[in-house]
Amino acid sequence: MPEPLLALLCIVLAVVGCCGVVVPVLPGSVTVMAALLVWAWWGPSTWGWVAFGVGAVLLIVGFASQYVVTGARLKQRQIPQRSVVIGLLCGVVGMFVIPYLGLPLGFIAGLWLAEHARVKDPGEATASSWVALKSVGIGMAVELLCALTASGILLASILTSWFA
Repeated sequence: MPEPLLALLCIVLAVVGCCGVVVPVLPGSVTVMAALLVWAWWGPSTWGWVAFGVGAVLLIVGFASQYVVTGARLKQRQIPQRSVVIGLLCGVVGMFVIPYLGLPLGFIAGLWLAEHARVKDPGEATASSWVALKSVGIGMAVELLCALTASGILLASILTSWFA
């Protein structure tokens, strides 16, 4: 495969992976990791392996921190993980029902409904849903930051192989 085509493929994979961190239908960090591995394996420079190593560490930290941050906050407030899963499922359904806004609206509605069914109090359901929403958002932001940084390292590796 010609080097420019390989570089384009890796960049597209990294962009799709970064989008996948935010949109749960697409694979996220795994796709960015695949882009780094493809560039390291078939790229023309040893910088690809350095980028893969550094990027892999970042992606693993980001992927793990999403679950650690979210899980710790949910456990602290005694919010079950199933409420978040129900919210995600409703978000995916909402994405197909209402284009563009269906994912966040479906997630919020599903999360609130699951919490309301659990606690039977609208005020408490709103408070616990807000905590869950913030914890998921913080975890997602950390993973996205790591994925974007790893993608930037991939881009730097590609540019280094071309101009060095």
